[in-house]
Amino acid sequence: MAAVEDLTFTNLTNLLNQGDALLKAFTPFTKENMSSEDRGALSPPVDIVSTPKEYIFYVDIPGHSKSDIQVQLEDDNILVIRSSGKRKREEGEQEGCKYLKLERRSPQKIMRRFRLPEDANVAAISAKCEDGVLTVTVDKIPPAKPKTIEVAIH
Repeated sequence: MAAVEDLTFTNLTNLLNQGDALLKAFTPFTKENMSSEDRGALSPPVDIVSTPKEYIFYVDIPGHSKSDIQVQLEDDNILVIRSSGKRKREEGEQEGCKYLKLERRSPQKIMRRFRLPEDANVAAISAKCEDGVLTVTVDKIPPAKPKTIEVAIH
């Protein structure tokens, strides 16, 4: 009975350790690791989904236009998402007008960094922005198939 309990505990421990490794890979960087220009940036909420074929990042960035958003790869495995957060004039506004009340929050400068796991295919990253949500997809490198070599018996 002790062997069964040890085996179950070992499997559970291995599973937790693998989850910790994956979580560490996606843990955002701390303020100390950021450049001085990025320190004032907000960290927008993000959901990260791992599917069998890809990692998908969903980032809330309301009020930012596609042209203001930058998705970059640094140091071969660090995914960086930035936006300048400049307020655009509303269509129909004329020069010389002034706001009487401002309740809508203006877009802020944002920045998020994620260390990608080893199985991320950094050559296959795509991004799209719709309805205030940036979706970044990073394909996974398929696991290597084990090779079988047949040895002749003499």
